[in-house]
Amino acid sequence: MFLPPSLALASPRLGRHVIKPVIPEKYLDEKTIFHLNPSGRFVIGGPHGDAGLTGRKIIIDTYGGWGAHGGGAFSGKDPTKVDRSGAYIVRQAAKSIVANGLARRCIVQVSYAIGVPEPLSVFVDTYGTGKIPDKEILKIVKESFDFRPGMMTINLDLKRGGNRFLKTAAYGHFGRDDPDFTWEVVKPLKWEKPQA
Repeated sequence: MFLPPSLALASPRLGRHVIKPVIPEKYLDEKTIFHLNPSGRFVIGGPHGDAGLTGRKIIIDTYGGWGAHGGGAFSGKDPTKVDRSGAYIVRQAAKSIVANGLARRCIVQVSYAIGVPEPLSVFVDTYGTGKIPDKEILKIVKESFDFRPGMMTINLDLKRGGNRFLKTAAYGHFGRDDPDFTWEVVKPLKWEKPQA
């Protein structure tokens, strides 16, 4: 049985007893990457590992059902949690795409694995409103925004004190004209407009 290098090194038994019976071999090649507990030994769980009230008002805190939502809540989570910081940076990216005239409508999605600093994927969809192809907009986004959790925290100044997160409890996290909501600041994006 072929095992991708990432799995063969990490856990050959898992490959033989779980992966082989479950995933057809045609989906496995040398480029397949398995993330098996990439953050290392996991010993602190439950309330001690992720304390705080969360999971409340996740749709109304974002786009009220208008935009896609991954299901992660913000309130009660510190900025190192990508449920919060990731949602903030993709808000800034999507808003910047529209404000810079690249598209009339846009969604930016990221996905993460715990313990892996780079996102597993970044996706842009302009719903057919892009002035240039979505794959070119994606390239601009990847060059303009750093989606690593530590850098999102720094670039959006998410560890600054004050009552900035208290303000999100009323009227949500997005669409606010408030200097504390750094993710609402439009970032200039460099791109060449197609000739008319």
